[in-house]
Amino acid sequence: GINAEYMGHLLSVYFFSTIDMSIPNVQTQVRLMKRPVTAPVPGEHLVVYKNVPVPSAQSLAGTQVLVHNLYLSLDPAMRGWMSDRKSYIAPVAIGDIMRGGTVAEVVASKSSAFKPGQIVTGMTGWQEYAVVEEKEISPCRVPPSLSPSAALGVLGMTGLTAYFGLLEVGQAKRGDTVVVSAAAGATGSVAAQIAKNVLGCRVVGIAGGREKCSWLKNDLGLDEVIDYKATKNFGADLKKACPKGIDVYFDNVGGDQLNNVLRFINIHSRIVICGAISSYNEKEPPPGPSNYITLLSQRSRMEGFIIFDYKEKFGEALTKLTQWALEGKLKWKEDIVDGIENAPNALLRLFSGQNIGKLLVKIGEPIVSSSSHNASKL
Repeated sequence: GINAEYMGHLLSVYFFSTIDMSIPNVQTQVRLMKRPVTAPVPGEHLVVYKNVPVPSAQSLAGTQVLVHNLYLSLDPAMRGWMSDRKSYIAPVAIGDIMRGGTVAEVVASKSSAFKPGQIVTGMTGWQEYAVVEEKEISPCRVPPSLSPSAALGVLGMTGLTAYFGLLEVGQAKRGDTVVVSAAAGATGSVAAQIAKNVLGCRVVGIAGGREKCSWLKNDLGLDEVIDYKATKNFGADLKKACPKGIDVYFDNVGGDQLNNVLRFINIHSRIVICGAISSYNEKEPPPGPSNYITLLSQRSRMEGFIIFDYKEKFGEALTKLTQWALEGKLKWKEDIVDGIENAPNALLRLFSGQNIGKLLVKIGEPIVSSSSHNASKL
């Protein structure tokens, strides 16, 4: 017994010294320094700070964990978190690190639940290193055959949003006609594929530009795709694509697209309000959908949802999403920008529709080597 214990002690001493050598002294962070009224301006609202001291492994207290962020998710919801208005989550405080979901590696830990080298997910923010409480992170559940970045997309909040929006709120079922706006976006593309490949719905995607529309039609196999940037008459194209009317509309856009969909909804149809990216950077709210009265004549409902309301079902949903991904029923694209200092500019791509699929920032490569990773488990 002594030998094994002594070996373990030697390994942990060796391990901690090697880890500390590979943790840099300084890092880059992005903070929210002013609330934007329209589109956030990099350098004014979101400000990059370089050469910020990195907390040392020795400074950890209680059950704290020091993580090194590998990927940061960029999401339309971040625009809302910058505004000081009534919402489902408090806004980011002025001067604070910008909030964001990440995939990270544990580099030092006072928690018995997490070991150095372990890959985790959490809201550890727009920075390279963070000290977190153990309850703020979770083990990454992505199968080894997939990139851990999938934990921010199809096997993370994005996939869960599509899953609960389509299945719980939208109550989509085989044979329904399902229309998805921003269908080439991270959430829209997962919702469209669940509808098509898992449920067996007729799926019509709305997207902007030839590249996105071609991906949706040729790679993802949607039944019809409408290019809202190229169409001369969106309403006519929508009607033609949905000869039997619309049963479920998964809306990420709002505005004119929503108003047109309302013209063609069936009795007892479900309109799922996931987002309204067309208006996030507007000073004044756009006019409401004038065709809303069809909700009355068609006895239909339009309902918003927040994913955190379903957290007790996250486990089963992730199990299903993982299974569908491994079966090839869900495909996804990642749009990856390098370097945390480029995150403020990259975020703007969401609002101009430049990204295809999941927009991510790659913050760094793992620094805990696999040999020490194994040693930490002895």
